[in-house]
Amino acid sequence: MNIGERLNNKGDKILYFFDNGRGKGQRGSLGLFTYVKPKDALQRNHNKETIAILEVKRGQAIIDQQATGTGYIPSHKFKANFLDYYEEYVQTHKRKRNRHLQNSLKHFKTFINRKFISPIEISENFCKSFRRYLLDNFNGETPLNYFARFKWVVDAAKSDGYFKEAPTKEIAAQSNPSASLKENLEADEYLKLLKSPCVNQQIKTAFLFSCYTGLRWVDVKTLRWQQLKGNNLVTRIIQKKTGRPVVLTLHPIAEDILNEQAALNNMDLVHEPDRQKKLVFQLPSQDGSNKTLQNWIIAAGINKHITWSCARLSFSILLQDKRVDDATVAYLMGHTTTEQVQRTYKRHRPHQPMEAIMTLPHKDNWKKDSTTINPIY
Repeated sequence: MNIGERLNNKGDKILYFFDNGRGKGQRGSLGLFTYVKPKDALQRNHNKETIAILEVKRGQAIIDQQATGTGYIPSHKFKANFLDYYEEYVQTHKRKRNRHLQNSLKHFKTFINRKFISPIEISENFCKSFRRYLLDNFNGETPLNYFARFKWVVDAAKSDGYFKEAPTKEIAAQSNPSASLKENLEADEYLKLLKSPCVNQQIKTAFLFSCYTGLRWVDVKTLRWQQLKGNNLVTRIIQKKTGRPVVLTLHPIAEDILNEQAALNNMDLVHEPDRQKKLVFQLPSQDGSNKTLQNWIIAAGINKHITWSCARLSFSILLQDKRVDDATVAYLMGHTTTEQVQRTYKRHRPHQPMEAIMTLPHKDNWKKDSTTINPIY
């Protein structure tokens, strides 16, 4: 195991790194340095202790290489507390806009309700109990997503030698379909909301913006002017295939909402760099917004239980009603496949059932000559 060294830009310190080759990621910094010309006893002592640490690091790295594939966990890597392992895994693998991994850890801590749990306690029955806890406390895809991330952690621990077999191997992650279907808004109800006043104008305009763009609460809450390019909105949703953000073309009403927000906040008077960083909407908490939203819905004469997430569902349903293909709807909603559109963001209740059955033959086609009717009795 080689430890490389190089001078810093000033030339007064030597920086150290693991030298595993010249490929990407093969020269990871050790975060250690020594003084080229120590000026006093303090710096000389620093150099002496750093050299000792480097030898320990070298020895640990050699042991890590020798232990690979043996199932043995070197003592400097073994986490007696499985929570420590879980937290380290989350820190290493967390990604922006993907909170499932962090939330799986959060609810795992709530489930065990203590600060220490040894790996040996993570048995198959324990894992089934955690899955049951998630199913009892969350609806929809949430318990499936959280348990799937928990399985990632357990599989990684198995690869690192904590388990001979992953205790979650035979336990499938499960969703928990809600007993009550989420409401959606119809086209005529969009118009009612556009015409109806709301006690909080920011909530009204932001919710309508969600209705016309399909953005989630968190996307609208954190929307900044720098994401707007002409009549396009550059979302924070990254396409997996291209690595680029999803770009939405805005509906004219969505554009009008933004123009209204700009005028309201005197954006023309704000210096350009400062304007770019500003939030488009000034919204209270999600719970507070949903309470005001429901009062507005009732005042508009709409007899439905509507929350902010209903805007995204309505966006998808109304597009599908106009025969927009699933692939396009999925793209506009930031999904890489049509699976969620076909399974979740679709119409679950009949729309205008009378209009549907009236497509059957009308009474004008009924034969007035009753002799042509053959009775069955």
